[in-house]
This record gives sequence, structure tokens and C-alpha cells, in this order.
Amino acid sequence: MELNKDCMYCMKDERRDNLMIEICDLEVSTVFLFREQTYTGRCNVVYKGHVKELYELDSQELSAYMNDVKKVAAAVDKAFQPGKINYGAYGDKMHHLHMHIVPKYEGKEDWGSTFVMNPDKTYLSEEQYKEFIETIKKSL
Repeated sequence: MELNKDCMYCMKDERRDNLMIEICDLEVSTVFLFREQTYTGRCNVVYKGHVKELYELDSQELSAYMNDVKKVAAAVDKAFQPGKINYGAYGDKMHHLHMHIVPKYEGKEDWGSTFVMNPDKTYLSEEQYKEFIETIKKSL
């Protein structure tokens, strides 16, 4: 598996850990809970290998990755009952395949529009993060 020394996902360093908390590994990805929780339950599904684009995956890898994304989205939906889940695969600055799973709630932040990458508004206690992670794990 290729690693990129400039990539926080490959290096598993403090840049990554300052933004998110690891929940678990799935078939071809690792799931993280964002520390910033304006969108309650927001997660990130990060492909284990260093690839930049979905089209770099062969059919089997793509299917496995999208199944991981599906599992996380279903778990977040079950755990937090959002009105809708938004998906984001950007990576303009972070060239490592990852998918944001962003629960949106009617009448709350950015309902009906695009989510903000890091609104820097809502942080939880360590105990609350643990509760969220356990809730998501139970739903996976």
C-alpha cells in the first residue's frame, strides 16, 4: 500500500488527530468522527491506501469503498436521525481519497445549502465524543 509522507492520513499524525478521532477500520477504509460537531454525527470515511481519485480504484476496490461509505452513512442515520445526509469528496488540498458524511437537520445549521467544511463552532467534551463513537459503532 502506497504511503505519502506529506499526507496526514498516511502518516497518522497530529494534523489528523487534531481534526478527528478514529472510530474503527472497515473493509478498505478507516472511519473517523470529526471533533467539530456543528453537524451532529459528522464522520469521515478515509480510504486506507493513498489514492487521489475514485477512478484510480479498480471495480472491486471501488465497490468495497462505496460499501464502507454506505455502512457509515446508515450507521449515522440510525444513530442520530438527521433529515438528510450530505456527502463530500473534495480533497483540493488533501490529495487522499476520503468522503465526508455530514448529517443535516431541518431548521439547523446550513439546512437547504452546502455544509461548511469547518465551521469551528461546536466542540464536545471527551465523554461526549466517547458516547458518539460508541453510538456509531453500535449502529455499524
